[in-house]
Amino acid sequence: MTTAPVLTGAGSADPCGRVAELLEIRAQAVAGPSEKATAAQHAKGKLTARERIELLLDPGSFNEVEQLRRHRATGFGLEARKPYTDGVITGWGTVQGRTVFVYAHDFRIFGGALGEAHATKIHKIMDMAVAAGAPLVSLNDGAGARIQEGVSALAGYGGIFQRNTKASGVIPQISVMLGPCAGGAAYSPALTDFVLMVRETSQMFITGPDVVKAVTGEEITQNGLGGADIHAETSGVCHFAYDDEETCIQEVRYLLSLLPQNNRETPPRVNTGDPANRRSEELLNLVPADGSRPYDMAKVIEEIVDDGEYLEVHERWARNIICALARLDGQVVGVVANQPQTLAGVLDIEASEKAGRFVQMCDAFNIPLVTLLDVPGFLPGVDQEHGGIIRHGAKLLYAYCNATVPRISLILRKAYGGAYIVMDSQSIGADLTYAWPTNEIAVMGAEGAANVIFRRQIAEAEDPEAMRVRMVKEYKAELMHPYYAAERGLVDDVIDPADTREVLVRSLTMLRAKHADLPSRKHGNPPQ
Repeated sequence: MTTAPVLTGAGSADPCGRVAELLEIRAQAVAGPSEKATAAQHAKGKLTARERIELLLDPGSFNEVEQLRRHRATGFGLEARKPYTDGVITGWGTVQGRTVFVYAHDFRIFGGALGEAHATKIHKIMDMAVAAGAPLVSLNDGAGARIQEGVSALAGYGGIFQRNTKASGVIPQISVMLGPCAGGAAYSPALTDFVLMVRETSQMFITGPDVVKAVTGEEITQNGLGGADIHAETSGVCHFAYDDEETCIQEVRYLLSLLPQNNRETPPRVNTGDPANRRSEELLNLVPADGSRPYDMAKVIEEIVDDGEYLEVHERWARNIICALARLDGQVVGVVANQPQTLAGVLDIEASEKAGRFVQMCDAFNIPLVTLLDVPGFLPGVDQEHGGIIRHGAKLLYAYCNATVPRISLILRKAYGGAYIVMDSQSIGADLTYAWPTNEIAVMGAEGAANVIFRRQIAEAEDPEAMRVRMVKEYKAELMHPYYAAERGLVDDVIDPADTREVLVRSLTMLRAKHADLPSRKHGNPPQ
């Protein structure tokens, strides 16, 4: 049981005595429930809440809010256990000199479970973050709702969800999963912009392994059901997964450096020292002219962006498309690129969802978009059609059409059919569209097109195969040469691949002051 020390007699009126009392109370709050509880946390390979905050924020910058808060609940022995902080540490500090708000569950106190006072503290810090226009980072390590407080705890989660939603697109919200997150509690991270997890120690699921076994008979471990790797590779719930807490929290600091404070600002610009007019001759060797040959689009991105550095979002989920934050001449950009190395770079359900959400995030926080196209189309198949590729693909289309930030697209090789339109073509609002001399923009590949258009001629020919080859060559010459789209104003310029970086930098400089208004409306109704 944790209680405040009581001073009696004349000492209680002595200012020095009062200060001593305050210092003792604060020491109790900072120390936590016991050394045993701290040792138990460390034994699991986990840091304490305060140790995590120290790693996240600049040294000495943390200002705690409501450190002395205690719950008022009674029953089930709660009246005898009233620890300071009530199991959550809230406050603000700085990351690289910029204000950041934070709350961290303290698993040592009630297992980090959320009660009424605990929730009220989180509500307050969320409101402060929005009012101050600064990012909010949650360090999650809690056992869900505090059962002893019943519906009051559930209402506390409702207040968090409502604030997550209202803050969406207003301030960056980052959820760092450092322990279990089960039941309704998992919806708060799902409402935020980014979710980071640590392997082996963090899990997220709506119903745990015991419930799954009772209902379906399936046996599975916590990590097998909702561990970091599962959410990073299979479900797409987790944007980044790391081996340890220290690395994870350092990556949060890096991520924050690429984001603005709020939706009224732009991300901080830095002098990287990488020349804006640097030529990239290597690009000519990286991308084969033969559209059927795969290559690693990640290497193309490395050649173009400052110092070859970028932060890939959802790196292990929907690998046929790359979404990354990087810098061009010091300015943060969002890169969306097809990955020919996986599924030939086609768009499918997961790739559409991944890229659509990334485009929305970039647009919300004033991050220009650079789209690199090499896409043969949408993935065909019964599973894709029955899984709703139409509505899922429309999410990416909607996101691009709705985006008002500077948008530049570059066609490296093929761009076929509806996938060409969806990947930020000029027709849906790209500000500038460039292409390499290796580009092929068409309704479909030449072989497929020739088989449709010249089906009768091929069938009636004495040598059908020779006729098909001839018709394919004719179609390519007429409709798929590199300058066809440029001649019709659908591509602004065909550029030397080695000049790609300079062209993009100049274009972004021109578009920096772009302003575009959407029609007046309450909100859109995006495809689901």
